[in-house]
Amino acid sequence: MTTDDGRTRFHWFLPTGGDARYLSASVHGAGIGGASGPPAVPVGARPASLAYLTQLAQAADGLGYDGVLTPTGAHCEDAWIVTAALIAATRRLRFLVAFRPGLVSPVLAAQMAATFQRLSDGRLLLNVVTGGSDAEQRGYGDVLDHDQRYERAGEFLDIVRDAWSGDPFDYAGKYHEVRGGHLRQPPDPTPRVYFGGSSEPALEVAAKHADTYLTWGEPVPLVAEKIERVRKRAAELGREIRFGLRIHVLSRDTPEQAWSAANQLIAGLDDETVAAGQRRLRSLESEGQRRMLALHGGDRSRLLVAPNLWAGIGLVRGGAGTALVGSHEEVAARIGEYREAGIQEFVLSGYPHLEEAYTFAECVRPLL
Repeated sequence: MTTDDGRTRFHWFLPTGGDARYLSASVHGAGIGGASGPPAVPVGARPASLAYLTQLAQAADGLGYDGVLTPTGAHCEDAWIVTAALIAATRRLRFLVAFRPGLVSPVLAAQMAATFQRLSDGRLLLNVVTGGSDAEQRGYGDVLDHDQRYERAGEFLDIVRDAWSGDPFDYAGKYHEVRGGHLRQPPDPTPRVYFGGSSEPALEVAAKHADTYLTWGEPVPLVAEKIERVRKRAAELGREIRFGLRIHVLSRDTPEQAWSAANQLIAGLDDETVAAGQRRLRSLESEGQRRMLALHGGDRSRLLVAPNLWAGIGLVRGGAGTALVGSHEEVAARIGEYREAGIQEFVLSGYPHLEEAYTFAECVRPLL
C-alpha cells in the first residue's frame, strides 16, 4: 500500500447522483416509492453533468482537498467512468472510487485499478462497498445476503492483493476461483483500500484488509468505541490501519446563521415525506444504517444528537445522515474531538457541494 505519512486528510464528495440546495423526497440509493421507483427531483437541482462535476473536482483540487469520494449504486452515475473522465481536468486530486466487489471479477478490478493508477499518476483510492440493500443487489443480479456479501468481499480482496503482487497465482474459495491469475503490470503505488461497515462480518473484513476504516458520523463516544474494536482486531492480525469519518458539514459565521441554514435545508420535507423515507431506510439490511436511524428515530425533535451533531439529513437520505452544524469555530472544535478519538481522515460534503466545499476550505480548515 502507499506510504502513510500520518497526517490528517480532508476529502470532499462528488455528487454523481445530482446536487441541490435543499433536501427533497429522495433517498440516497433509491426513490422513496421503492427500490425501482425514480427519486423525486430536488428543489434547485443540479444534474450530475460532466461540466458540473468537473467544476467541483477542479474546485476541490485547487482548495487543497486530498481527494473526492465518488459513490456507487443505482442512484448515481458509474464511479469508474466519472472519475476517469476527470483525471485530465485535475492536477493532484485523488479519486476515492466506490465500487461493489460482487459485480465485477476481482482480477479485472485489480487490472482496472492498475490502469487508473498509471493514467492518473497514482491518484486512485479504492472504497470497497458490499451493498446494504438486498433488493438493490438483486437488481444487479447479485443474490447473496448481507453476511455472504462480506464473506465474498474478503475473498475478493485476497485476490486483488494477489494480483497486485505481480506474481502469477491461483485461488480457490467459496465464491471465486482463479487459475493462472496475473497482471501485466501491477499498480505503482498500490492503491489504499477504504472499507466500512458496522456489523461483525464487516469489522472482520476491515481488520484484515482495510488501509483506512470508514465510519459514519455518530457521536464521538460511539465512534471511539468502534475504532477501538477495529483497531484491536487489526492488531491481532499484526496490522495497523487508519480511521476515517464520513459526515456532512454546515458552518457559517455565527451559530444562528448555521442553524437557520440547516432548518432551511429540510424545510420542504413534510411529515408524510419523512415517514415514507424512514420506512424505506428501515427496510435496508445495513447495520450502519440502523445505527444512523436509531440516533433520531425519524423524530424532528431529536435531530440534535450531540453538540453540533445534527441528524436532519438522515430523515430522508441513506448512508451518512448527520452533519456538523455551527459556527466555523464550533465545527472546527468538533472535528478536533473526532481527531482526538482516533479519526485521521474526514470525507466531507454539504449542500450544495460546490459552495460548501469553498466554505469549509476557506473558513474551517484554517482553524485546524
